[in-house]
Amino acid sequence: MPYKLLKSFLQVRQVFKAFNPDAVIGVGGYSSFPVLRFAQSRGIMTFIHESNSFAGKANIFLAKRATKIFVATDGMEKFFPASKIMVTGNPVRQSIASHSISKEVALAHFGLSAGKKTVLSIGGSLGAKSINEAISKHIDLFETNNLQLIWQTGKPFYDEAIKHCKEKQNIYVNDFITQMEYAYTAADIVISRSGAMAIAELCLVKKPVIFVPFCLQEDHQTANAQNLVNKNAAMMISNNQALDKLVPAVISLSKMMHYRQTWKIISAGWEKQMLI
Repeated sequence: MPYKLLKSFLQVRQVFKAFNPDAVIGVGGYSSFPVLRFAQSRGIMTFIHESNSFAGKANIFLAKRATKIFVATDGMEKFFPASKIMVTGNPVRQSIASHSISKEVALAHFGLSAGKKTVLSIGGSLGAKSINEAISKHIDLFETNNLQLIWQTGKPFYDEAIKHCKEKQNIYVNDFITQMEYAYTAADIVISRSGAMAIAELCLVKKPVIFVPFCLQEDHQTANAQNLVNKNAAMMISNNQALDKLVPAVISLSKMMHYRQTWKIISAGWEKQMLI
């Protein structure tokens, strides 16, 4: 590690000599550390973007000498100087941020029916083992409770998922979904990991979500999910409890949504009657 760190500083020096930057932006991770640290030693303006709700070690170390620190969420004063913080959020694809797809068109895209609650399960490009295993174990409960499922499995679990979904008209399964704007529009409830980009997209589309954080060394995903749970904006189930608790939680949430929708209809009827 000491040798690689010294080598990286020498490489950065050559890059700076050739490029001569006026400012440097880093987004965290050990690869950004020597670049920003070298810039700071030369008096060049440095900017940091922290995408998670739990700051990484490299960003924490660099923060004191940074010009400005852009963060995705509030409450980051526990990691960075408050005077330098600016809450900017995370970037989201334009196709998700702005589209005109209707729910009917989105459901048709996946071959699903209108008029049924639809669950979207996403676990990243490689899928999420705990989420996939929970869904496969309780796959019949979706049909029993009149739910549809859009299931992004990732390649490792795709063949196994296909076996569980034979002749099930209420389930669309694929290893990867490229047009997420259709998936988000079709969904009434979302099951997801809680990486920074997933959090940003789900906050934008404003869907009820149950997070199953993937536990990494500094547990960024749990911190990301907890930030929304604390605001009553999401639910969270731990990775090791997902097998038994995830699908029942989805069903319970769907029923709660149905009762609320029914109450709105009844309330609207009362208001109409009172106007008559």
